Amino acid sequence: MSNDEIFAAAYREHYWAVSRYVARRLDGRTSEVEEVVAEVFTVAWRRRADLPGAPLPWLYGVARNCLANAVRGYGRRRRLVDRLGNDETAHGRQIAASPDAETPGSWVHEALARLSEADQEVLRLTAWEELGIDEVAVALGCGTRAASMRLHRARRRLRAEIDRMGPLRPSATSADATPSKEPGHG
Repeated sequence: MSNDEIFAAAYREHYWAVSRYVARRLDGRTSEVEEVVAEVFTVAWRRRADLPGAPLPWLYGVARNCLANAVRGYGRRRRLVDRLGNDETAHGRQIAASPDAETPGSWVHEALARLSEADQEVLRLTAWEELGIDEVAVALGCGTRAASMRLHRARRRLRAEIDRMGPLRPSATSADATPSKEPGHG
């Protein structure tokens, strides 16, 4: 197969996976998803001779870099809008959430958001993108042992954040909160 055919096959097979990967990381900024995905496949086209046999983890690595560029650009635009005084509060568009507006499982996302970007990424690659550790290593551009260690540490830090948030979680019931009687004190 020629490099062009390999690229075409990778594009057909992985376009939607890359789109979902990008969309999940842009936190509702859907207008930028297509732009970032187009940049990912532009880079892949330029480097089509470098496409590995299993290109999805490699494409995720390219997407990480394109997302970093997009996030930097978004930050620059946001700062410019703020300097111009054209922010949402100046136009009275504040939205107050109702107490029942919390989505199920939002506490998990809150705990995840408290982690470093590196920890979030390794956890997302395994949970959202369902990559194995070898594929995570390719996406992160590191060795398998390093990826495994990063995942282990990220999971440990996420567990600590979840435990720290424990009483705030809606799943904590009053039965969970009552102290148990010690044996022999009964």
